[in-house]
Amino acid sequence: MPAPITLFGATSPSGQALIALAAGRELVVAGRRPPLPPASGDSGGGEAPPFLRCDLEDTGAGAEVPAGLLVSFAPIWSFAPWLERFAGRDPAGFGRLQGVIACSSSSVITKRFAANRFDRDLVRRLRQAEESLSRTCAAHARPLRILAPTLIYGQAGPLGDRNLSRLRQLLRRLPLLPLPGEGGLRQPIHCRQLAAVALHLADRLAEDGFDPSQPVHLPLGGDDTLSYAAMLRRLQDATDRGDRARRCRLVALPPRLFLALASPLLLLSPKRFEAVLRMGADLAGFTPAHHLLGGSPEPFPLLPLVP
Repeated sequence: MPAPITLFGATSPSGQALIALAAGRELVVAGRRPPLPPASGDSGGGEAPPFLRCDLEDTGAGAEVPAGLLVSFAPIWSFAPWLERFAGRDPAGFGRLQGVIACSSSSVITKRFAANRFDRDLVRRLRQAEESLSRTCAAHARPLRILAPTLIYGQAGPLGDRNLSRLRQLLRRLPLLPLPGEGGLRQPIHCRQLAAVALHLADRLAEDGFDPSQPVHLPLGGDDTLSYAAMLRRLQDATDRGDRARRCRLVALPPRLFLALASPLLLLSPKRFEAVLRMGADLAGFTPAHHLLGGSPEPFPLLPLVP
């Protein structure tokens, strides 16, 4: 019988996807707000799972967490200190856990050399939270996996991503979009794929137990590696025939000319300038989801997408 799951971050697309994938097994949603009921098309019907009120920012006594598995899609910098407080307050209860899955971000790798302060602070917060989780779980010999996904996209129930959906909105607004050649490589992962990997690894932790020789940090991507321009073209092809995003022309410029045209952004917004620079960088090479799930590769883009 599968171990019970306590889910944090249920109001994220991946959290919603996990609720649907875990239909029929024991699952409790922990958070500040009750979970949304699954959409009518999702497996598991229309009833929301049981709810455990728990504020990750509350430094007080907090709620009692059931034994079993913890899976978190909540901000890792909030989940890590909460888990540390839980372990210190109730070491026996923490010792009953069969495993912890926490979602971080590949930004801890891809933005580690960022020049702007916003991205440097993001990397610092991610790294500190990951280190805190590792220390807490290792001190109590509890198995842990930290997922570091890249470019999460897609929709689950009523919730959608804020990555590719924003790109598609940009395609709808612009008649043409300049690119640095074909751009760098990308490996987008659908929120359902991320949820499936989290569920699969959680069950593996419950079976295998604590093994310090196993890697804790897992950079994760989708099954397709494609250029930035190819990703946008496939995104255009996945839209309805009358969608304005299809009419945006992708213009491949020589990379040096593209950077020269983008250079004024450096003065206006260093953060946006670095985001433009990353269009030409390779942000791929992560473990494909199907390598962990054992199925066939799923080509980009998977449906549903944000309308």
